[in-house]
Amino acid sequence: MRAYLQLIRYGNCLMAAFSAAVGVFIAYNIISSNYGSIAFPLTESLYVSVVVFLVTGAGNTINDYYDIEIDRINKPERPLPSGRIGKSKALYLSILLFTTGTLIAFFINHICGIIALFNSLLLIYYAAKLKRTLLLGNLSVGYLTGSTFLFGGAVFYNTGGIKAVFILFLLATLATVAREIVKDIEDIQGDKQDGANTLAITIGSEKASFMASAIGFIAVIASLLPYLQSLLNIRYLLIVFVADIVFFLAIYAILKNKNPTKSSKLFKIAMFVSLIAFLLGT
Repeated sequence: MRAYLQLIRYGNCLMAAFSAAVGVFIAYNIISSNYGSIAFPLTESLYVSVVVFLVTGAGNTINDYYDIEIDRINKPERPLPSGRIGKSKALYLSILLFTTGTLIAFFINHICGIIALFNSLLLIYYAAKLKRTLLLGNLSVGYLTGSTFLFGGAVFYNTGGIKAVFILFLLATLATVAREIVKDIEDIQGDKQDGANTLAITIGSEKASFMASAIGFIAVIASLLPYLQSLLNIRYLLIVFVADIVFFLAIYAILKNKNPTKSSKLFKIAMFVSLIAFLLGT
């Protein structure tokens, strides 16, 4: 069981599920302030979290399925390259998780179902093709991460829920794209041997570092928008300030220290702190 939890990267799944629940909560608060008091959709919120957990786990699994050879170089301890889980079992597991998550999403509403289906297909295409495509792979992961907020807002699609959380989607997308470029720099040796065409390989680690830093800096500046637009309160501004400091530390780690591993971890911490800011700032 432990190997399967590692395969789906259950920690990432939980964070994604939490993000989607935060999206529901934020959209609910914004819509309640505009349309008056409405009942919180507890059941739908739980379904949203389950769907995002399952689809994220499926995406992580299918990614490892296609990346088994590159992981023998970069991450030999992972369940597939280490032989703890068979390749065919991983494929069947991903299909099961994709199917179950998408079906549950359609029980919420048709917009949630469409988003879950589109994201599932994109995750498969990303693992098979886009991951090795210049910049498109990074953008895909950025969208997929940010779309957890869209998915939460889609619970209220008929009252503007998606519009309410769009800025959160944008911020999460920018931060994730920056981190993905840093991760490409970290994995450049294995990616070269696998024949990948990542940004770090194409333009070099130094230029890729500048691009990741520029995108991260834009995310920091844009983090003021939810407060300036009166979507989130002063608590958000105070907590996101801490996140922004960590973002700057991540940028410093890749630009000055040339340490993509440390930078990637700092980006991840900053994104988690930003998530807390979104939650407590409503």
